[in-house]
Amino acid sequence: MTKSYLRSAALAGLLVMASCSTNGSDAPARDDTAPEVTARQTNLPTELPPMRAFTSGAVLPVSRSNAAIAADFLDLSFELESGRALPVLSRFEGPVTIRVTGRAPAVLSDDLNRLVVRLRNEAGIDITRVAPATDASITLEIISKAQLQRLVPGAACFVAPNVASWSEYKSKRGTADTDWTAVRERSRMSIFIPGDVAPQEMRDCLHEETAQALGPVNDLWRLSDSVFNDDNFHTVLTGFDMLVLRTYYAPDFHSGMTKDEVAARLPGVLARLNPGGGSGAPVPASKTPVLWKQAIETALGGRVPAATRRVAAGRAVDMARVMGWRDTRLAFALFVQGRLNLGVNSDVALASFREAEAIYGSTPGNRLQAAHMGVQLAAHALSMGNSATAIRIADAHLPSVQNAQNAALLATLLMIKAEALTLEGRVTEAQLVRLDSLGWARYGFGSDSEVTARLNEIAAISPRSRG
Repeated sequence: MTKSYLRSAALAGLLVMASCSTNGSDAPARDDTAPEVTARQTNLPTELPPMRAFTSGAVLPVSRSNAAIAADFLDLSFELESGRALPVLSRFEGPVTIRVTGRAPAVLSDDLNRLVVRLRNEAGIDITRVAPATDASITLEIISKAQLQRLVPGAACFVAPNVASWSEYKSKRGTADTDWTAVRERSRMSIFIPGDVAPQEMRDCLHEETAQALGPVNDLWRLSDSVFNDDNFHTVLTGFDMLVLRTYYAPDFHSGMTKDEVAARLPGVLARLNPGGGSGAPVPASKTPVLWKQAIETALGGRVPAATRRVAAGRAVDMARVMGWRDTRLAFALFVQGRLNLGVNSDVALASFREAEAIYGSTPGNRLQAAHMGVQLAAHALSMGNSATAIRIADAHLPSVQNAQNAALLATLLMIKAEALTLEGRVTEAQLVRLDSLGWARYGFGSDSEVTARLNEIAAISPRSRG
């Protein structure tokens, strides 16, 4: 899975929204219309504050029934993202070790230590971090983004079975050794993550790929509270994800079991691990049609003409409505449609974001997704000079974003709030909020130049930059 998509998709386009909203007509891309704003204009400090990082977050309890979770578990565990079936359950049998090789930034090492503690405490997995030179069950190798994408274009990070290094993966790629359908028991897994991207991007890869190295390797569009979803909204392991991993490593199961064998024992296991979810046989969930998936993939395709992508997004929205969905699949299609219409059709963009926010906001456990819509709506309010609305929207979404540990989104909302406070003449308060945003931005966006660029983009939205 490409983990970098959603960060750029959800947070890009703010200036385009501003430019298309202020003149009431179609507008060119933001690079053609946005005024240049210097760091001095945005009150950027001479030196940025220290990077801020999350140390913990509240894990939301699982809200669905065990019957629904059982169906999710089986679909996640016995199918690949490509649709190919996995004949048996495969996992590590016995204690698991994990090591880091390559040039790992200190912040990634800290994130890994926190993840290992969570996996032990929440998923009940006997996992331990070991030294780089020690053989390990899971090898986390840090390489450059260019290296990774030369071999796997478009990927942000990935996991591969039966290899212990990048060089070994290159030599075995395409062979039976790296074929997931041939895996009967896991003994060696490697995760490949670029070390020259933002800390948050590295952490996001760390969470999902480690979960897949340990457990399911599939993603399901219908899941709203999981990293096992191609929409990439959730980027750190959730309560649902930990329950899935705890179930995966329950003593009732073992490597080599078939889907029917697992399904027979699954209700009892879930009733024991999640007593609040009741019991019962798996209830088949509504399948996501291949045509809808293809429409979304086309809409997200970076190498497809923009007009083709917009048509595909509209087709995905239409199909979701015909299917009668009022879940995250319709909301995500609307989100993609809204983003692709930024700078092209402001009415469609705003209507799409508003409807998506309403769907996410009315569904339990989807406050984070709603915040991704809210950042676009707050930017629009700021561009129109509606400072009170921009502040209200930002404040409404800050708690859920903080809890989800999304520093890039958190920093962007705070920057928008700071500009709105400035418009209201609350300059001292605005400076404090802006300073707070910069510490999170260093974790979410990485380099100082990226942080400055984001701050300048937000400042360019404000009417004061056009004043």
